[in-house]
Amino acid sequence: MNTRGLLDQLLKSGQSLLQNAPNKGGPAKGGLGDLLGGKAGGLGGLVSGAGGGALAAGAMGLLMGNKKVRKVGGKVLTYGGLAALGVLAYKAYGNWQARQGQAGAGEPRTLDRLPPEQVEQHSQAVLKALVAAAKADGHIDDKERALIEGEFARLDDDADLQHWLHAELNKPLDPAEVARAAQTPEMAAEMYLASVMMVDQEHFMERAYLDELARQLRLEPTLRAELEQQVRQVSAS
Repeated sequence: MNTRGLLDQLLKSGQSLLQNAPNKGGPAKGGLGDLLGGKAGGLGGLVSGAGGGALAAGAMGLLMGNKKVRKVGGKVLTYGGLAALGVLAYKAYGNWQARQGQAGAGEPRTLDRLPPEQVEQHSQAVLKALVAAAKADGHIDDKERALIEGEFARLDDDADLQHWLHAELNKPLDPAEVARAAQTPEMAAEMYLASVMMVDQEHFMERAYLDELARQLRLEPTLRAELEQQVRQVSAS
């Protein structure tokens, strides 16, 4: 199973969403149906476009939901792909180590600094975290799950990957089960970063999910704060 390419497409698709999403702060109209119906600026236009980037934008938009697509410019850092996720995690680790007096204690082995065979393991953990975070506000129903699976199938026809995604979408939301995919502290940091990118922290259910995920990942509070600060800084730029 190869999740690296699929995840990289999804993370990079934020540029298309930013260019096509409704203006931030504008009135939220309609729901998922409007986005899929091909209205100007909606995901229908993106999905019907040519190229994997447009399809990935459609898949990411379905995961994020209408509300989150409208906030993508300020809430989601999806434009840099896997390497950018690793860079953010690395910067957060470096800042955290410096504040703990641990500078030079060893370079974090983040996504941007791993050989390809290890990147795949990290990628699967991050994709697992993304799918779980998308379910944190309860917006994905059976119909939407089917639509999401259809978009993933258009992006990648790997049968093993499709089976895995189907299982992840249909699992009950369980932060402890998600956290078990983190086999290293760096994976935990990357999974948490990806989750922060996906959620609206002003939403009670989503914030509660992040709190429990951080606890299950055993993130030090100061490291967690540094990871969230990296997200805020890039969101504001």
